Amino acid sequence: ASLAAFLLGASVAALPVALGSPPSLLAAPGLRGRLALALHVAGVNAALLLLYPRPLYKIAVRACFLGFAFGCGLLLSAGRSAWRHFGWYMCSLSLFHYSEYLVTAINNPRSLSLDSFLLNHSFEYNLAALSSWVEFTLEKLLFPELKQITWLSTVGLLMVIFGDCLRKAAMLTAGSNFNHIVQNEKSDTHTLVTSGVYGWFRHPSYVGWFYWSIGTQVLLCNPICVVGYALASWRFFRERIEEEEITLIHFFGEEYLEYKRKVPSGLPFIKGVKVEL
Repeated sequence: ASLAAFLLGASVAALPVALGSPPSLLAAPGLRGRLALALHVAGVNAALLLLYPRPLYKIAVRACFLGFAFGCGLLLSAGRSAWRHFGWYMCSLSLFHYSEYLVTAINNPRSLSLDSFLLNHSFEYNLAALSSWVEFTLEKLLFPELKQITWLSTVGLLMVIFGDCLRKAAMLTAGSNFNHIVQNEKSDTHTLVTSGVYGWFRHPSYVGWFYWSIGTQVLLCNPICVVGYALASWRFFRERIEEEEITLIHFFGEEYLEYKRKVPSGLPFIKGVKVEL
């Protein structure tokens, strides 16, 4: 249901074909473009209401929203306006959030919920996203040439792709052991995963998210948010890793301590919880 709704929302990218217009007309739409977008949103939402009962509709409408953002990002990316790189960002952000839900649905359906989209991650996360949009817009108006550094945005896009792929690889490798919420009680199926990307880093999902988040700001050429995201993400993951490793030591004891000695956390200057010998 979520995949169908995501693709339905993303079908907004086909509007230029239907209108017989180039994508750039929708990147800065006139009345015709705005009307087409409004009709698309209304039609898609009506279809979701007809297709899905209430529980599935809640899932579908979120997936559709992310698909719509992805499709709009494609339209901006295909144009030649100053918002082209912001289109890359929209595609990256929407695909990240949707794939969090989709991989959880495939990997660990017992833990699946609306929160798996991570759209309501935290107030701080939402504030950080809003700050990046404000910085991009203001700098685009004041220093438009700063937002046209294509090679730097390409570096950011590569960081985003690397980070997201690493995180999803970690989720798939961990299987049912992965959960968006740190677990305080060990289940019967909970095992210590040390293979695949977990042989490179102890916390590959956090490493992926760390570089993904910074990459989004490099992509947008947001110098202030690059620094802010790096500091805020580093502090968050330092505290999160220490909290999680206390639980993992409680779960697995010497087995985890041996793994901890052999494999780095993966994040710069973060060694994890200190263990008194």
